[in-house]
Amino acid sequence: MARTVPRCMSTQHPDNASVPFFASTQVLAGEDEIKEAFYAYSHLGCDEQMWDVEGKEIDSFVVKKLLSYYEPYFRTNTLGEDVRLTLRVPNPTVETAEAKVLLETLESVPRSFDAARLFYGRDVSPIYEVILPMTTSVADIDRIFRYYRDFIFGRQHAPLREGDISVAEWVGPTRPERIDVIPLFEDLDGMYNAADVVEAYLADKEVSEQRVFLARSDTAMNYGLITAALSNKIALARLGALSKRIGVPIHPILGMGSAPFRGGLSPLTAERVGREYPSVVTFTIQSAFKYDYPPDEVRSAVRHLEERVIGEPRELDEERATEIIDRYSAAYRQAVVELSDTINRLAVFVPKRRARKLHVGLFGYARQLGGVTLPRAISFTCALYSGGLPPELLAIDALSAEDLAFVRANYPSFDAKIAEALRYADLDGPLVPASVRDAVLRAGYDWEPDDGHLGLVRRIREALSAGQDTFVSDLVLQAALVRRFLG
Repeated sequence: MARTVPRCMSTQHPDNASVPFFASTQVLAGEDEIKEAFYAYSHLGCDEQMWDVEGKEIDSFVVKKLLSYYEPYFRTNTLGEDVRLTLRVPNPTVETAEAKVLLETLESVPRSFDAARLFYGRDVSPIYEVILPMTTSVADIDRIFRYYRDFIFGRQHAPLREGDISVAEWVGPTRPERIDVIPLFEDLDGMYNAADVVEAYLADKEVSEQRVFLARSDTAMNYGLITAALSNKIALARLGALSKRIGVPIHPILGMGSAPFRGGLSPLTAERVGREYPSVVTFTIQSAFKYDYPPDEVRSAVRHLEERVIGEPRELDEERATEIIDRYSAAYRQAVVELSDTINRLAVFVPKRRARKLHVGLFGYARQLGGVTLPRAISFTCALYSGGLPPELLAIDALSAEDLAFVRANYPSFDAKIAEALRYADLDGPLVPASVRDAVLRAGYDWEPDDGHLGLVRRIREALSAGQDTFVSDLVLQAALVRRFLG
C-alpha cells in the first residue's frame, strides 16, 4: 500500500513557555505524553508524532495505550496509515550508556504490531520507522536496519533447540519484516556529508523512498544562526541532486523550533518558512508551536503545512557559503566561550517542561564547545534571551557588507529573524558588545522593542546582582511567556 509522507511531525522538544491544559504537572512525562500524542493527532491535525526514546524514561506500551484509551478516534484514523508514530532511538556509537535501550525499543516494534492487529483485525504496522540521532556514518544507520532484519525478524524461523518448534511457532510470527531508518544529521560535517551517507546506505537496498532528518537547534547552538541555515540549505540541495541521480524520492524533514535561533517556525511564520525551504516535506511541530498560541492559529498553520506544494531545493553558491560559514562560525564560537559563565548561571533558572535524563555525547544533553560545558539548546537560547542578548545577534559583527548581501539573498527570512530577535534585545545592556550593536545599526534594521520584555530582562539582571535568586525563575518565565517560547 502506498504511504503518504507526513507533513507535520509533532515532537516532544520542551521549548514551550505555557503548560498544556491536559498536563498534570508542569513537567510532562508518562501518561501526559500519551495524551499529548492524541491531542496532536486529533485536535491539532498533525499527521505524525515523534516518540522520543533518547535521553528520557519512555513508555514502550505507547501503541497499546493509544489504541485502548482513544479507541473511537483510532477506529477511523488508523495508526500507521492515517497517522504515524515514529520512534527516536539512542545512537549506541555515541550514547554508550543508552545503547541497550535501542535493542529494547526495536524489540517492542513486533509487540506493537500484534496490538494493532488485534485492534484492527488485520495486519497493520503502527511503527515501521525509527530516527537515529547524531548520524555520522553509513554504519550507524545500516546496523539498525540489519539488526532488526536479521536478529529480530530473522530469528523467528530458528528452532528453540534441535528438533523443537521455531520461535514463531512458540510466540507467534514477527512482523513487520523490516523497519526503515531515518538518519538525523546534527552537526556541520553531518550537513555536508548527508547526501553521501544516504547514497551509500541506499546502494544495496531496494527502497521506494527515503526520509532524511536535518537538525536545526544543535547546529545553530554549536555554529550560529547563519551556519545552521546555510548548511541546511547545502544539505537540501545535495539531497535533491542525489534523489534525481539515483531515482529514489528523498523526503527531507527539518527540525525547527519557534525561537528564530532554532528555526523560527511558529503558527505566525508557517507560510514564510514553507517558502524558505520549498523541498522540505516534513516540519517539526515543537511544544511552543503547539501550546503558546491559540489552538485555532495552530490548526490553521498545521493545515497550511499539510497542504503546501513541495518544490525543488534552492541552489546556492556552496563555495561562497562555506567561506562565510567558516569565518562566522569561528567568531560565534569565540563569543559563546566568552559568555559561557553567564549562560550557565542563567540556564539554571529556565523552567523544566519535560522529564529528561542527563547524558553526555557528541550532541548529547550536555554540550561542550571550546572546552566549556553548555546547557541544552533550549536552555542555552532562553538564557541568552533572559540576559538581553538573543543568540541570533552573536557574530553578526563578523559579517562584511558583501557577506550580509549574500546571506540576505540566500536566506530570505534572515532579516525578519534578526528583527524579531531585536524586539527582545537590550542593546544597551552589559552582555551586548559594542561591535554587535554597531553592526546591527550599520545593517539598517528597523524594529520595535518590546518594552515589557525589556523591563523583565533588566529586572532579571538586577535580581541576579542582588543575589535574589528566588525571583529570577519567575521573571525568566514571564519573559518567555511574552516571547511565546522558552528558547
